[in-house]
Amino acid sequence: MVCLLLAPQTLTAQESGNRTTEFTNPLLPGGADPWALWHGGHYYYMHTTGGNLVLWVTKDITDLKNAKKQVIWKPVDPANSKHLWAPEIHYLNGAWYVYYTADDGNTDNHQLYVLENKNADPFDGSFVMKGRIRTDENNNWAIDASVFSHRNELYMIWSGWKTRRVDTETQCIYIAKMKDPWTLGSERVLLSRPELDWERKYRNGDGSGPRHTVYVNEGPQVLKSPGGKYVHIVYSASGCWTPFYSLGLLTAGADADLLQPGNWKKLKKPIFQQSAAAGVYGPGHNSFFKSPDGSEDYILYHARDTRSSKTPRSPRAQKIRWDQTDYPVLGAPYATGVYLARPSGTGTDIKK
Repeated sequence: MVCLLLAPQTLTAQESGNRTTEFTNPLLPGGADPWALWHGGHYYYMHTTGGNLVLWVTKDITDLKNAKKQVIWKPVDPANSKHLWAPEIHYLNGAWYVYYTADDGNTDNHQLYVLENKNADPFDGSFVMKGRIRTDENNNWAIDASVFSHRNELYMIWSGWKTRRVDTETQCIYIAKMKDPWTLGSERVLLSRPELDWERKYRNGDGSGPRHTVYVNEGPQVLKSPGGKYVHIVYSASGCWTPFYSLGLLTAGADADLLQPGNWKKLKKPIFQQSAAAGVYGPGHNSFFKSPDGSEDYILYHARDTRSSKTPRSPRAQKIRWDQTDYPVLGAPYATGVYLARPSGTGTDIKK
């Protein structure tokens, strides 16, 4: 396997001559937990807004500032009216589903919820609450749900607690099969816990941080290898309020039973992390998307321009590569303002 932490390569002066084919990060001034889905010739984009759910649509993911957007959900039930985090929109079985996290004002009570819209255009019709996704019999804390299909089965991955926090909070990555888009069809299976040193940083460089101990594995995202050999899960680790927030990698063979923990291998080092040279800190809680013509893979993530947790997290995108062993090469974060080529096929009438 080649090194997964290659230095970014900026465009040359000649390559940077046409600004209409380029973009710079960040894509918006603020927006944590960014998610994008390419469907029917458009990108559908969401990020955490806190008090509601907002959907963007655009043919050019690098031009989010000019994208159409609208509020698609305002909470009405006190049980899920606060701290709406990490929304994702998926198109499954001819309907739109939005997965998100919310609580009643006490963050220890975070749970997963799903909305459904059967209209062909998610900006038309209405999203309706399908309910809370019950992840275990004790209703333990759960956030950051994402779903994916594999071998004609639907799976959900998320971050959760094994047991309710007392004085130490440990967020783990779980997986389960789904009976339908709003109901689990198997018991949850633990795939990863924060056990490595780089996964367990919850204090900032100045010693600030939460009052209790917090070890973090969260924000899991599936990334299937182009050669069809592996199912990868890219996840975020360490505190998102620290500059040490980074991405890790779990890998299983495409033919393996994904509900068997022993079939997953964890990479011992992060595959994407802060770059002091680029002035980018705490990169994480990502998603992946294809270029409009389907020829390129991109990572979409949030990061800060300073080490301070008071600096807003903003969404950023950059192209990724694959090595000869079917492992992803994410490189390193690009500095703010560096010109990058727009995803291949952007601006053309391509529908996938």
